[in-house]
Amino acid sequence: MKKIFYCCAILLGTVSVAFAAPEDTPEGFTSLFDGKDLSSWVIPEGDNGHWKVLDGVIDYDAQSEATDPKNKNLWTKKEYEDFELRIDWRIKETTGFYNVPYVLPDGSYVKDENGKKITHPIKNADSGIFLRGNKTYQLNIWCWPIGSGEMYGIRNNERQPREIRAGLTPALNADNPVGEWNTFVVIVKGDRVTVESNGHLIINEALMPGVPEKGPIGLQHHGGKKADGTWSPASSLVQFRNIFIKEL
Repeated sequence: MKKIFYCCAILLGTVSVAFAAPEDTPEGFTSLFDGKDLSSWVIPEGDNGHWKVLDGVIDYDAQSEATDPKNKNLWTKKEYEDFELRIDWRIKETTGFYNVPYVLPDGSYVKDENGKKITHPIKNADSGIFLRGNKTYQLNIWCWPIGSGEMYGIRNNERQPREIRAGLTPALNADNPVGEWNTFVVIVKGDRVTVESNGHLIINEALMPGVPEKGPIGLQHHGGKKADGTWSPASSLVQFRNIFIKEL
């Protein structure tokens, strides 16, 4: 009987470690995920279980079957104006090599004598966090050397003034290695955004030109499997946990 009890204790201990119990909600914040269900979120119609709760975290396998191919993302039910968002995220694994451009501190690309972007292949995955319901205002999550947290929709737009693009380019790559958890603190006030990544200030009150006044927060679908069954090298094999928001 002692041996049986000992084995059961080991199994129970394994389960308790595997389940990621959510942190306590910070004072003044509201939890957007309790580790049990997606009741604060709108699951894409026809998703078929690809956005799910797994071991106490939001898990995504980049294979949503949503009926609207342009909206396979997970959105909050509530819309927000000014807020502070705290969110943990991790890339579970990379999905292939992607030709990544060299991004300079001002947000521009390194180009050759013919004006073509210079790229190099790296192992990659790709997701992001949408602000105020608009995909242009997305904080990227990926494996690029520039680091996660940049606002690609503005930084990549060469029609925007250089100072605006520079403001939305991370000051440093603060990402932990693939497979490890990261923490963003995102503050949105009016048309300005500040981003802290793993305790480092990477975006400081940067201007988001044309950002809507209000909208939901979204977790991005990206990539997935191609027709031949292989992965796109920029697929969102990601997880999220400890999601807290405070309206300002």
